[in-house]
Amino acid sequence: MTVKDLAAYIAALPEEERILQFGKKAADPLQGAFRHKRVVHAGLKGRMIPPDKAQARWNALMERPVEGNPLQMAYLHIPFCKTKCLYCGFFQNGTDMSVEDRYVDHLLMELAQDADKPRLQSAPIQSVFIGGGTPTSLSPSNIRRLLRAIRKTLPLANDYELTLEGRVHDLVEEKMDVWMEEGVNRISLGVQSFDTKVRQQVGRIDTGEEVMKRLQKLSAYNQCAVIIDLMYGLPDQTLDVWQEDLHHLVESGVDGADLYQLDVFENSDLHKRIEEGRLSPAATTLMQTEMFRIGRRYMAQWGCKRISHCHWAKNNRERSLYNTLARSGTHLFPFGCGAGGHVDGVSTMLHRVLGPYEGMVARGVKPFMFLSEVSPFAAYEARVQGEMNQCHLNLDALMALDPRLVSLSHLGDLWEEYGLWHFNGIQYDLTEAGEFWVVNMTQTLLECIQWLLGGEKIMNHAPVAAQG
Repeated sequence: MTVKDLAAYIAALPEEERILQFGKKAADPLQGAFRHKRVVHAGLKGRMIPPDKAQARWNALMERPVEGNPLQMAYLHIPFCKTKCLYCGFFQNGTDMSVEDRYVDHLLMELAQDADKPRLQSAPIQSVFIGGGTPTSLSPSNIRRLLRAIRKTLPLANDYELTLEGRVHDLVEEKMDVWMEEGVNRISLGVQSFDTKVRQQVGRIDTGEEVMKRLQKLSAYNQCAVIIDLMYGLPDQTLDVWQEDLHHLVESGVDGADLYQLDVFENSDLHKRIEEGRLSPAATTLMQTEMFRIGRRYMAQWGCKRISHCHWAKNNRERSLYNTLARSGTHLFPFGCGAGGHVDGVSTMLHRVLGPYEGMVARGVKPFMFLSEVSPFAAYEARVQGEMNQCHLNLDALMALDPRLVSLSHLGDLWEEYGLWHFNGIQYDLTEAGEFWVVNMTQTLLECIQWLLGGEKIMNHAPVAAQG
């Protein structure tokens, strides 16, 4: 058995590549340990299954009851939005009632086709996430049809979490009444900022005042956890505006929040408008680190419970079950145009174009865009992703899984020296800097595991965002 030396590998790298992958020592590690975010989401690539074999592979999988880990979830995708936000990379279709009606017909058909399969029915579904797109844009009649079908076809756990994702503009009584009546118990809303100028110039509709009023109407139902996303680094979102956003977050009375950084992708409408001088520049990575520091400390001052590196709960109503389980490799059944999932060693993305998606569903086949084998190191990936998402890693326990991982200990020492985590006697806890750079650290950890266990050479990822 060959045991590779990670320390020697790192030492032999060119300086720029070494800093990109492993960071560096800096006076302030939050601002200087890395220069850029390496990837949007950390992960390892699998191997494509030939299209002519994909359906048979999926069909065989669905005919077997669950083995091993019984936890499972479902994701349903709604590919419609009233408007396109400038920073968004997920926009697929504008809203159109006839198109929406036809799509929901096919989505219900897809659910029904899988409803009685042994694999789906052999263990309870812990969490259902209806994402998009903008699921709250669905008409009251269509969302009622969908929610009833979910409760009829999926084997929901007694304490299931059912999240509906959307935007504040859809918080009208006609819709909210249906959500509450039909089993939604968690609503996640993309607020992004309470500042009217900051919001509207990137494609959000309502004023900050209207956002607050609508959130309070939703909270008055007192029937579900209300979660909002706040984004930091938007054009014209100064540190003062960001602090006001945090103040309004607490004032709104919601149950939890995601605070996440803006990525400006080179092919996005936001990047084009900034380049054309029609919008102010987005925050630099350096400014984003300061905004992260302010947000993290503000949430701690209010006694909010940390659920992940970017998510906080103000009370016990917010569990963030879907997000927590998804990052630890829990089986995820996908439904809908553009949905992604992974079950029993395969992962998939369903077709992202409405026509092909609906045609395949009508023919009674799972509408794959692709089906692939997960990485052979997926078990390690799930462990690392799950723990790092919770801002810690038991490195000794990880290395004990295979003697070839022993030189991961070098990362323990290296990143403690860099101020990215510290050893508490049992495991490594991420520092404030480590929490901000967690996606870089996680990606590097996964690549190191892959390399040490005989997989591909550690890969070099270019920075993902256009901001400096």
